[in-house]
Amino acid sequence: MLPNLFHAQACNNAWSNHRLLKACAGLAPEELAAPRSGFFPSLIATLNHILIVDWFYVDALEGGWLGPAAWADRVPHPDLPGLRAAQAAVDRRLVAHCAGLDDAALAAIVRVNRDTRVQEERRDRLLLHLFQHQIHHRGQAHAMLSSTLVKPPQLDEFYSVAEAPLRAAEFAALGFSEEAIWGPGNAMPPASTA
Repeated sequence: MLPNLFHAQACNNAWSNHRLLKACAGLAPEELAAPRSGFFPSLIATLNHILIVDWFYVDALEGGWLGPAAWADRVPHPDLPGLRAAQAAVDRRLVAHCAGLDDAALAAIVRVNRDTRVQEERRDRLLLHLFQHQIHHRGQAHAMLSSTLVKPPQLDEFYSVAEAPLRAAEFAALGFSEEAIWGPGNAMPPASTA
């Protein structure tokens, strides 16, 4: 039986944010704010956009009506410590939201406040959109980070069971476990004796 793949993707989102922001902590504030090529003019602006979009959609998924007010401040956290804490908090909300989803909840309609209109989307499709959006912008932040002295972290080591040791420390820091995400019997296999 497949695990809750939306929960797994929410955990992947949290883990990727954790890993990326940890790498960004190696930069001085002026490096985070330095002009760089991308949709947004700096790393800190890109990372804040990821946070704001999470606030916007997670609020809607929870039944809230935050809407465009999420963008009232385009860089609500110009400092990385504040940004990391805020991102971790919204990541926990998204993981919790996705943890108990069933087929009926995934098919339910979510109302999204777009100010001048109300967007109605199935929960599963809205979640897929959110995950894809965040991957897209984390990729831009990753590319921006590659132009600094800080090595960009691997962000594709979440799904493969063979790569479980590479994410074990972050999973522990986030309170995740392979079993909780993938279900009993889906943890890392025993080491090969060959």
